[in-house]
Amino acid sequence: MTVTEAPSPNHDARPDGTPVDMLVLHYTGMRTGQDAIDRLRDPAAKVSCHYVVEEDGRILRLVSEDRRAAHAGVSHWRGHTGLNARSIGIEVVNPGHEWGYRDFPALQMAAVCDLCLDILARHPIPARNVVGHSDIAPDRKQDPGELFDWEGLARNGVGLWPDGEPAPPPEAATLPLLEAIGYRTDLPLPVLVTAFQRHWLPPRAVGVADAATRARIAAVAALCG
Repeated sequence: MTVTEAPSPNHDARPDGTPVDMLVLHYTGMRTGQDAIDRLRDPAAKVSCHYVVEEDGRILRLVSEDRRAAHAGVSHWRGHTGLNARSIGIEVVNPGHEWGYRDFPALQMAAVCDLCLDILARHPIPARNVVGHSDIAPDRKQDPGELFDWEGLARNGVGLWPDGEPAPPPEAATLPLLEAIGYRTDLPLPVLVTAFQRHWLPPRAVGVADAATRARIAAVAALCG
């Protein structure tokens, strides 16, 4: 795996004593990959990430892993907020829902997988903390979206994917189970369900907690204990 240095000035020190225990995946959501890279390296933009993975599989490092990059924004997962402090952020080049969302090429996904495995070998990041931007900011973000191959990553050791499912739990259990996975609970349930579906049930990313969705939520929650 080859990583090209493309330093961004947009980083600072991680708070003392804060572990690096999260890996957050994004899409760039801009017209071109170069547009995104330029913005992530622009001091005026005040945003950054640790790595960018281009559509042809090239990997750029913008911020050292021991520094805090500005990629998560207002965020929450498993009771923690301000997740830039404890996470590594990867931006995956894709125009996103605004500019013509499209499939992530196989070569790109292979590079994402290799990069994630490399990061996980260096940091004690549990599988339940490998998340998308839409998981940690479900009211603001859609990325990396329903076309991202979360299942393929999990099958190769990056993140979680259930192999079987229990019977659907009652509707009243939906919010507590989402909280057990890691989601905040002070947002409308359809917003949370949509975020969950984008990650773990992409064909149903419509925000309805139907029986199939509730069964998948229960299956994922069981892996997060």
